Amino acid sequence: MQWMLVVAPLRLATATEARYVGRSMSSLILDESGTTALTARILEHGRALARPCVVAVDGRSGAGKSTLAAKIAEGLEACVLDSDDFFAGGVTVRSDAPEDRVRDCIDWKRQRPVLEALRAGRQASYFGFDWDAFDGRLHTEPTVVEPRSFVLFEGVYTARPELADLVDLRVLLWVSEATRVARLLAREGSIGAWERQWHEAEEWYFARVVPSHLFDLVLREPPKEG
Repeated sequence: MQWMLVVAPLRLATATEARYVGRSMSSLILDESGTTALTARILEHGRALARPCVVAVDGRSGAGKSTLAAKIAEGLEACVLDSDDFFAGGVTVRSDAPEDRVRDCIDWKRQRPVLEALRAGRQASYFGFDWDAFDGRLHTEPTVVEPRSFVLFEGVYTARPELADLVDLRVLLWVSEATRVARLLAREGSIGAWERQWHEAEEWYFARVVPSHLFDLVLREPPKEG
């Protein structure tokens, strides 16, 4: 599969947008080996820092964030922080507005001390959401993340404004709806009301909170020919 990497221009139009810092404009078309080019861009950015570099890898469910983060981590010898471990949205179907679900889905307040520790080069630990039990409980054993020069913070909502001061580079993965749905069905078997409520929240988040122009790097599928 081919991907297109687009570096977004600076655009600070609102108080929320003012939390984000734009970078230079450039673009790359990538194939499967293109993660090498993306890794090089992250490495270049990290060299300018005197501490670990935190990279948010954000995007819709099924975009391929975990797969991309794992590949990049190999090249950078980076640690990976999975945002899904901090799920806090509940296990039932909700009737509130999408923006409320955006607020509640991930407990970013618990993510802050973890990111702060890793950004300072210290070990971090936390108790992750128990997806196997799926009853709201957390794991009884902590997840320990060792410090590395690069921290790949992957998952939906990792580029949220509340954490902007702790993120050095923001990468957005954007795939077609057909690709995304096909991956979700292959992974989960079906898409029910519980999943759809979070898809609605994601739509609101990427339309209203962090649209694509606020990201430093946008990785897209190229248009299909014909």
